[in-house]
Amino acid sequence: MSSTELPPSKLGTKQHWDEVYSSELANFADIGDEGEVWFGEDSVEKMVDWALENVPTDPAPYILEVGAGNGNLLFALCDAGYAPHKICGVDYSADAVNLAQAIAKARAVQPSAEDAEEEEVAGGSRGADKITFATCDFLHDEVARLAGMAADSDSDVAVWDFVLDKGTFDAIALAEKDEAGKAPADGYPARIGRVVKPGGFFLITSCNFTEAELKVKFANSETGLEYQ
Repeated sequence: MSSTELPPSKLGTKQHWDEVYSSELANFADIGDEGEVWFGEDSVEKMVDWALENVPTDPAPYILEVGAGNGNLLFALCDAGYAPHKICGVDYSADAVNLAQAIAKARAVQPSAEDAEEEEVAGGSRGADKITFATCDFLHDEVARLAGMAADSDSDVAVWDFVLDKGTFDAIALAEKDEAGKAPADGYPARIGRVVKPGGFFLITSCNFTEAELKVKFANSETGLEYQ
């Protein structure tokens, strides 16, 4: 085991996340609870602040979150002024996607408390229902392209201006190795590098890896990414 290799945990299993989001989906249907914000609201605010400082809202960028969960980060980006029809969140748990879609519909009808205080927003919470949420195992599946993307191929290669990860790499790093002895996390950085446009951005928040460790894993010749 390398110095940055983590021991397997249930947090690295699809079964765990299916159970988590099945429960959160039921809770949302019963009492309107949107579920846990992984790493807390502070991490969401910091990621949105970084985005606003580095990724212009105009022209509207194509934004992808890998492991979007309940969609909280993407709703925050939408509220910050990023065009919702160019935002996509993928997750390998179908109930995470179902939850995010249900929240998006509810927010479109009922503006958030912040919106209600600040201003009336046409269509609810700044068009949250226009965000695309899709079930996708990012390590193995192509991400569906959004309307308006360059039509030179059907591939997801180099089509996203801004890709985000809030704890997804952490979870993947806790998964069991495959039959060949390869850890799923080993292929994740290159997969990220494959979908980011030249000149685009990848923003990651992690609690299991240091900044230096993330730089080694993601900013290298294999991914084509550079650290900023």
